[in-house]
Amino acid sequence: MLAALGRALAPFGLNLLGVTTPAAYDALAPAAHRLGAIDAGAIVVIGNGGAAFWEAYRAYVARRPEAVAAPHPVDAFTAEVLREHALTIAARAGGQPLLRLPFEEAGTRLSFVHLALAAGLGSRSLLGVLVHPEFGPWMALRGALLVAAAPPAPRPAAGFDPCSSCRERPCVAACPAAAVSVAAGWSAAACVDHRSAGERVGANPCPDRCHARVACVYGRRHRYPDDALAYHHDRAFAVMRAHAARGATRAPG
Repeated sequence: MLAALGRALAPFGLNLLGVTTPAAYDALAPAAHRLGAIDAGAIVVIGNGGAAFWEAYRAYVARRPEAVAAPHPVDAFTAEVLREHALTIAARAGGQPLLRLPFEEAGTRLSFVHLALAAGLGSRSLLGVLVHPEFGPWMALRGALLVAAAPPAPRPAAGFDPCSSCRERPCVAACPAAAVSVAAGWSAAACVDHRSAGERVGANPCPDRCHARVACVYGRRHRYPDDALAYHHDRAFAVMRAHAARGATRAPG
C-alpha cells in the first residue's frame, strides 16, 4: 500500500509518507485531539516537502481557473487529490479506511503536528513549525489515513533536534518582531501584535513571508516559491489572529 501511495501521490508533490499507530499518536497528543478507542491499527501520515506540491497546485488552477475563487483553494485541491487517489488505494488494501484532513472541523480534530512527531516526519523548532532533515521548514502535513494495518515506514526525523545543533540561528535575528528566541522559541502573540500594529499604520514589515522561516539554515534549496510563501503567510496570519481573538494563540500546523 505504501509503495502504491508513493507512486500515486508523487506527481502531486505529496512526497512525505509516515506511519504511526493510534496509541503512539495519543501518547503525544493533547487530550482534546486524541483518538481514543478507534477501529484502526495504523495511521498513514501524508505530507509534502519542498516546492513540488505548489507546482502541482499551480497546474490544477491553470486547468480549473474557477477554483481560485474558492475560500481555500489549496485545501480544496488537497482534498480532491487525497480522496481520489489516497483513499482509493487504501480501500483496495482492505477494510474501511478513513481520511482525515488538517482543515476539517467535524469530529475529533487531529493534531497533525503530533501525528508528524509520532511518525518521525518532522521535529519541533524554535520557529513554531516542524523541521525535516532534508526539507527544513519547507514541509506541511496534508492528510492522514486511518487504516487497519500498514507496514513500517522510514522515520527521517527520529532523533533529529534541529535547533539545538544549529550554531548560526539566523532565524532569531531575522524576525523583526523579536518573536523568536532561543529561550522561549516562537511567540505567536508577539508575531500577531507586531504584524497587526504594522497593518494599522500601513507599514507591515512581514507582508508576504516569515523572515525567520526564510532564514532557517535547513532545507534552503527547497524553499517555497514566492507566491506560495505569500499564500501560506497570509493564511497563517488569519488563523493566528482568530486564535488570538479567542485567547488561544498557537503555531499554525
